[in-house]
Amino acid sequence: MQADEQLINWAMSNTKSVFSTLSEQEKIDLVLNSDILNVKKGKAIYWEKDIPSGFLFLLAGKVKIFKEGSGGRDQIVRMTKPLGYVGYRALIAEEIHNACAVAIENSKVLLVKPDYFFNHLLKNNDFCFRIMRKLSEELGFSNSRTVTLTQKHIRGRFAEALILLKDKYGFSKDGKTLKASLTREDIAKLSNMTTANAIRTMSAFAKEGLIEVEKRSVSILDLDELERICDQG
Repeated sequence: MQADEQLINWAMSNTKSVFSTLSEQEKIDLVLNSDILNVKKGKAIYWEKDIPSGFLFLLAGKVKIFKEGSGGRDQIVRMTKPLGYVGYRALIAEEIHNACAVAIENSKVLLVKPDYFFNHLLKNNDFCFRIMRKLSEELGFSNSRTVTLTQKHIRGRFAEALILLKDKYGFSKDGKTLKASLTREDIAKLSNMTTANAIRTMSAFAKEGLIEVEKRSVSILDLDELERICDQG
């Protein structure tokens, strides 16, 4: 319980957090109108067509958001890290979720009750502006990804997926290993390709000295060349 309180205090005080815009009383009220969800690795926070249960804010862990495709072929559309939030588009639009959110490692999620979100948080101008800006950023990202996934070749898509993981989660202390433990299948879903094609492309990149692969960890050895492949498409 103490660890959860520390996480919440960190989330409220961090300047990158949407909750840092709240007054001290609003922060107290937020805690009283929220619950913490402990989500095990591989478990869903919500499924496509679920009714939104509230405003979901990631306190710890990593989450993937994906669309279910035909024939069991899913497409990862976004990844989230701590201080990020998921499922809020459907909540604000008063729609069902149009994607799934699953933890890729043990995670903690702050669930803010809908009534408090709509009747209190959105009345805070700074908080509301942060939400609007986040929606706008994600719309721009989605537009760019649509072009990437439909027009780039396999190598370009795979290179971009690795760069996205680097930008989202960063490197470990060695300065080259991605801080994201993903299966080959997950990387394929992020790149819009079959798992077989993802494995072949990963092997090719490793042979070319662009990356190093060990079990579920990937190290980027030549970021400049990956960015060149990504730009070429």
